[in-house]
Amino acid sequence: MSFPLGRPLGNPNDPEFQCDVIRWALNLLTEPEGPVLADYPHDAEDADAPPALPACPVDFSPRRQLNETETLFHRLHTEFSSMHTWYTVARARTGRTAAGISGLDFDEIIELYRDFISDNHPGLERFAPHLPDTLRLAAEDLKSCYFEALSSQPDQPTDAASLSNWFWENTYAAAAINEVRKKCLDYTTKEMQLAGNLLLVPRNQLHRFTP
Repeated sequence: MSFPLGRPLGNPNDPEFQCDVIRWALNLLTEPEGPVLADYPHDAEDADAPPALPACPVDFSPRRQLNETETLFHRLHTEFSSMHTWYTVARARTGRTAAGISGLDFDEIIELYRDFISDNHPGLERFAPHLPDTLRLAAEDLKSCYFEALSSQPDQPTDAASLSNWFWENTYAAAAINEVRKKCLDYTTKEMQLAGNLLLVPRNQLHRFTP
């Protein structure tokens, strides 16, 4: 039978009903064998209560389709959260890090790269006088973070070649740096062309990003 959640004896301020529920339960003690499962023959629904609306913890509202850049940075955020945990372990263990030469924290680096790839010029204004150098140094900071993070994990290679190959072949951070590299080549200035051609992705790793 139906009893509102949290009201095992029925509704409040209904002593006659509640006593009957108790009497019904005590009568089960006279059964010759147990366990005993029996339904109480009356409902205890609260007639004054408004109908409950079902609630679902899953949001089924329509989602806007992410473009390629948004998808990349969504995946980068997830990846970076995991790597940064190991980076923190490595930094605590050694007391030092090679990251930080750009002068930006990691959230600022990711935001800078997103703004640059997406042509969000207002977000780039503060970097305008030295944008090519900042893009390059930010890439170095990301690589240092990932290299140190991987090196702090058990049974991982720590030689430079293995770390470099792992980074450029497997990480979304490397994919973001490569998108920055390609964007630099859209500029005509010597500094941007230099960054795009030589300074962001090592020439011996470029094959990973070409068909």
